[in-house]
Amino acid sequence: MADKIKCSHILVKKQSESLEILERLKNGEKFAKLARSLSVDSGSAKRDGSLGYFGRGQMVKPFEEAAFKLQIGEVSEPVKSEFGYHVIKRLG
Repeated sequence: MADKIKCSHILVKKQSESLEILERLKNGEKFAKLARSLSVDSGSAKRDGSLGYFGRGQMVKPFEEAAFKLQIGEVSEPVKSEFGYHVIKRLG
């Protein structure tokens, strides 16, 4: 599974929203709870933000590059894509 990783994300429209989410995570709020209530990606939001396992070439470039650089348990800075701003958490 070295070529596949497992991530969750929270997708929002504005950079300011993504920065606010990072602040809330730093203050101890749970990633899954924030994903369910704030993410505009309704499909993954229902699963606590989980995108499951994916390999290279399956996600948009900026998202993929950021996700593959994360260590397990690490949360990204906001990542801009054509869909909005992602806060990504690597799970595996």
